[in-house]
Amino acid sequence: MTPPLLEVHDLHVDIPMPHARLHAVRGVSLTVGAAESVGLVGESGSGKSLTLRALLGLLPRPARIVSGTILIDGEDVTGLPAKRLRRRLADTMSMIFQDSLTALNPVMRVGDQIAEAPLRRLGKSRGEARAIAVDLMREVGIADPERRYELYPHQLSGGMRQRVCIAIALSTKPRLILADEPTTALDVTIQAQVLGVLRQLKQEEHVGLLLVSHDLAVVSQTCSRLYVMYAGKVVESGDLVDLVSEPRHPYTFSLLRSVPDPDRRVARLLTIHGRPPDLTQPLTGCSFAPRCPFAEEACREGEPELVPAGTGRRSACRRVDTAERWSAMAEEEAGSAR
Repeated sequence: MTPPLLEVHDLHVDIPMPHARLHAVRGVSLTVGAAESVGLVGESGSGKSLTLRALLGLLPRPARIVSGTILIDGEDVTGLPAKRLRRRLADTMSMIFQDSLTALNPVMRVGDQIAEAPLRRLGKSRGEARAIAVDLMREVGIADPERRYELYPHQLSGGMRQRVCIAIALSTKPRLILADEPTTALDVTIQAQVLGVLRQLKQEEHVGLLLVSHDLAVVSQTCSRLYVMYAGKVVESGDLVDLVSEPRHPYTFSLLRSVPDPDRRVARLLTIHGRPPDLTQPLTGCSFAPRCPFAEEACREGEPELVPAGTGRRSACRRVDTAERWSAMAEEEAGSAR
């Protein structure tokens, strides 16, 4: 059996602070197959972006990986020397950052930024690197690429800059792209265009995608599987269609109920009260229990593990057996609140 392109097991990332240690990523495990699109969703601060940065060794100081295993094509690469590890990861994965304006060098022509990797890492001549960059600009939907090659980032729109970032990510011929909220700050029309470029690359270039977003609408247009993160951990995973139609964790359920659905009439949108836990302090139970509308006393006695919850589904909830009644329970609670 062919192993997944990327496997991550029990990844932990800590951030030392003056008087404490923040456990930002707490035992994340995930897989991405070749040419597969996988989503990683959760609210701000849940650890999504740090997980992506950890995979490429791009953690901001003083954050660091304290434990965990990364496998590429079934090979454990976590024991490699730092330089060889970076090379192995870079040969497999590229990243599209959230803010294209800060990701690009403001004093360097965008075409030269795309050509940099073919020139320096792939050993191409300047003419070959330029030709590759122009082809990539055309591939990601940038019209008149020869002219726009000469422009600087501030001379392009946000959507065009994001396309340049996608072209840079493709310039090393990766098999997997890590996309950290690539449609942030784009209007819905440009957002749809950028997502269309990513879907087209998956179909034509067979490039895998690990897409981080807080927007379930974005991942539902692009991904086939989904991991949901809360408080630094994956709390639910599974096929996107199944997960969206029948969530098996109260956090996923609450996220979906808090988004307006034009095909479904509700008297009141569900809100997630409270705030995420302080990850510098020990957790004594389920991290979502203080905000969960279905929590019981048992939920506050030890943090639940991610366990099977149906075919291809996993959930970290002790009340997963009551999931079919959550909608009715939420409606009842909303009715009593009115």
